[in-house]
Amino acid sequence: MQAVSRVHGRGAAEVHALRGVDLAVAAGEFVAVMGPSGSGKSTLLTLAGGLDRATSGEVVIEGRPLGGLGRNEIAAVRRRAIGYVFQDFNLIPALTAAENVGIPRELDGVSARAARREALAALEELSIGELADRFPDEMSGGQQQRVAIARSLIGDRRLVLADEPTGALDSTTGEAVLGLLRARCDAGAAAVMVTHEARHAAWVDRVVHLRDGVLVEETRGGGAGR
Repeated sequence: MQAVSRVHGRGAAEVHALRGVDLAVAAGEFVAVMGPSGSGKSTLLTLAGGLDRATSGEVVIEGRPLGGLGRNEIAAVRRRAIGYVFQDFNLIPALTAAENVGIPRELDGVSARAARREALAALEELSIGELADRFPDEMSGGQQQRVAIARSLIGDRRLVLADEPTGALDSTTGEAVLGLLRARCDAGAAAVMVTHEARHAAWVDRVVHLRDGVLVEETRGGGAGR
């Protein structure tokens, strides 16, 4: 992310969500983004994930600047390389947990049978294998959160973007999820996590602090020497 700014609205209604942010995340690195409400944390994630376009500056994923790509090309980069954990889960109500988790792999061209096998393994990794054939409205908020996390980790996702991934989870389950994200980074992926929990810094390599759309501080996390 190079000198990235995002402006919403015009004139008197203009809001600068991000202002000239520079942020590079290397393979194997786990970065937390912190800051008060309205500081630009979620905007940073949506830009990094190709879900929105920067007003100025450039977002680069694995050496590919997203600014020059069309909508379908950006969707292909997002599908193949990025796992995204949305704050509101974004599960498809008409699909079971296993089907929701397996969707990215089917879009990758994997057979439905193979996608289900991988989905079941991802659900087991999060200790929710018993939810495989349940629909989202048959799950608690915490269960839906873990299904969404399983979906973000399935396949070869080399960049994982997580918006408050432990927000609906109890502390024990939340720590387990952070351990999974840490392990994915240790295996070579990059991860960026928006969080308001200072204790989560123990799991990450760096913590970047946003205020009013500006990156104001960067500190070392507890996972930095792993």
